Amino acid sequence: MNELPMTMRAIDPQAPGGPEVLVLVERPVPVPGPDEVLVRVAAAGVNRPEVMQRKGLYPPPPGASSILGMEISGTIVAVGEGVMPEIIGQPVCALITAGAYADYAVAPWGQCLPVPEALTMVEAAAMPETLFTVWTNLFERGFAAEGDTVLVHGGTSGIGTMAIGLCKLFGVTIIVTAGSDEKCAAAVALGADHAINYKDEDFVARVKTITEGRGVQVVLDMVGGDYVPRNLQCLGEDGRHVSIAVQGGAQATIPLFDIMRRRLTLTGSTLRPRDVTFKTLVADELVRTVWPHVEAGRLKPAIDKTFPFADAPKAHERMEAGDHVGKIVLVMEG
Repeated sequence: MNELPMTMRAIDPQAPGGPEVLVLVERPVPVPGPDEVLVRVAAAGVNRPEVMQRKGLYPPPPGASSILGMEISGTIVAVGEGVMPEIIGQPVCALITAGAYADYAVAPWGQCLPVPEALTMVEAAAMPETLFTVWTNLFERGFAAEGDTVLVHGGTSGIGTMAIGLCKLFGVTIIVTAGSDEKCAAAVALGADHAINYKDEDFVARVKTITEGRGVQVVLDMVGGDYVPRNLQCLGEDGRHVSIAVQGGAQATIPLFDIMRRRLTLTGSTLRPRDVTFKTLVADELVRTVWPHVEAGRLKPAIDKTFPFADAPKAHERMEAGDHVGKIVLVMEG
């Protein structure tokens, strides 16, 4: 094993701003603490919370690195106390709190997933954030199960495309919304059962038509605001509404008596602030329930576009433009 360098390239903006603040700087290579591993990063997924953090709207949790990025793929090159040294050299992908936009990143060992031969490093880097998010919210909080029908907004986003993949695997009928006929066609091509162009159609009326008036069992919502009461109209009796973002507004007016009458459940979560213990439990569950499908090549992330590390500003510009279908990934080499 070659000796590790003292410094590395990283993206660690000193002040909020536009994509132009995403410049490569030199930072010390981090040292793994107890139960952590050091990963030589091959690729890093790009996520909307990182765009918000860059703008100064979503600060990292206390104690987290100011280096951007929440998911990586790469090779373990060092381990902290409590982690067996035999895993050095193992290819992994991991959900991390921060630090992914760098040549090296520290990850809790419990949040690492092995990269099987069926995945490239780019695909592996595009898995953790959306997989942890969709699994914990749609399947755990929303209790989506075989035979259910669900509505997922943002059908061509990283979250939406992962939801399509997981629903196909587990026998869940999925209806998605998207903002153009082209995106709707892309969602159907990825496996969505129905795709609604929300700019041309009233998604509430269309969901009722698709479900023959019964409604869906779960709505996975990243919009918030005035979408929430409309989402509730899409739910059948005993339906579950799961909020994971508030891109359209953090406040909503809801019909309480209707919630009572139809026994609806409103829930939601944010993943990033959750502790290592929780995320380790999720990783363990994913290894048991989802990873066999990944190893068999039955579940892959939809990759929109890759960018060299130095072109991170272009990656953020593409995400903000909203034209992407699936995940945007930074590749550290080249």
